[in-house]
Amino acid sequence: MKLEMGHIFIKDIVFSDTSKIEDGVLYVSKAELEKIVLSDEKLKEVSFDVAKPGESVRITPVKDVIEPRVKVEGEGGIFPGVIAKVGTVGSGKTYALKGMAVVTAGKIVGFQEGIIDMTGPGAEYTPFSKLNNLVMVCEPIEDIKPHQYEKAVRLAGFRVATYLGELSKSLTPDETKVYETQTIMEGKEKYPDLPRVAYVQMLQSQGLLHDTYVYGVDAKQTLSTIMNPTEVMDGAIVSGNCVSACDKNTTYHHLNNPVIHDMLEEHGKTLNFVCQILTNENVYLADKERSSDWTAKMCEMLDLDGVIVSQEGFGNPDTDLIMNCKKIEAKGVKTVIITDEYAGRDGKSQSLADADAAADAVVTGGNANQVIILPKLDKVIGTLDYVTKIAGASDETLREDGSLEVELQVITGATNETGFNKLSAR
Repeated sequence: MKLEMGHIFIKDIVFSDTSKIEDGVLYVSKAELEKIVLSDEKLKEVSFDVAKPGESVRITPVKDVIEPRVKVEGEGGIFPGVIAKVGTVGSGKTYALKGMAVVTAGKIVGFQEGIIDMTGPGAEYTPFSKLNNLVMVCEPIEDIKPHQYEKAVRLAGFRVATYLGELSKSLTPDETKVYETQTIMEGKEKYPDLPRVAYVQMLQSQGLLHDTYVYGVDAKQTLSTIMNPTEVMDGAIVSGNCVSACDKNTTYHHLNNPVIHDMLEEHGKTLNFVCQILTNENVYLADKERSSDWTAKMCEMLDLDGVIVSQEGFGNPDTDLIMNCKKIEAKGVKTVIITDEYAGRDGKSQSLADADAAADAVVTGGNANQVIILPKLDKVIGTLDYVTKIAGASDETLREDGSLEVELQVITGATNETGFNKLSAR
């Protein structure tokens, strides 16, 4: 499977009467976007704002971050099964608007939403402070249920990102990258001396408001399965969950998964990237056993030499992570796991809720309990009304001078478990 990714770099976002892209500037019509968002009868109001790197701006509560993309050639369309019709993606030609993102926000609390600071110490912990962010704050109709609100905002974000991506369809990319993979047998024949390695991605799927979607299907309804890694770049996996902001995989993380990109970079050089294995994270023990059994069985049937396993969330999913690790290792396949830690504010507590001697190769995204003071910023996009309730905050979070005392948990992407950010430990 061969995918050509064209990158169009966005240097600025400006509100205008007409939406277009010219000379690296994204011009956005609020009226056009408002019509797209409010086509959902569950949303009564939306406001748009722009947050740029270095500005004294705080965005909260953040729901999702999405990079606009468009399918230029090939089968299917962006966000298949969600926005585009269901069809296998991952080949042909796709354009992505780099250097920017659509950020969805609103009063979606009671859940575990996050903060993006565009300047100050908080900005150092989120990759999204480096982007030009088009923020959409959505207000629901009265008496709507939380999960209905979440779905409406999630889909509105995808519709807006798709609309913006379409603006680039006739442009010439600033940069082009080509990703090519082989079938399982072709890879074995082409790279007989390279270690056979796969990526096992654990998807958050622990119930209502803790969902991830694969081709539009809630991952908790699936068994472990195989896909081509380039499918992810076309939006085959999207976020729909409300786990702690620090280690949540936003849709942006899925579209730009660094494990996939790094393994494709090494494919044919130091390893044979055989495939991507998707598995879910479950609530009940029997479901955890079933999914980890299937994942280990696939690794054995694919005759793998090694796998990288990434997690999403913490606590309960630590059990799924260790089950996968232990069972895959028992099949004679070496594992490296990527996680983050909840080691207490002093860093002295047990980092994971589960452990095993087989988990002896670990990459960590940092300690989510680490305390940080976020200074008062000049502007808030969204609202601070719920800032004491989000995971990693407390009743003492909002201080008299307007600053926030929080754990890294509150910062979107701070300890991401695909290794997307720069934190680690040793």
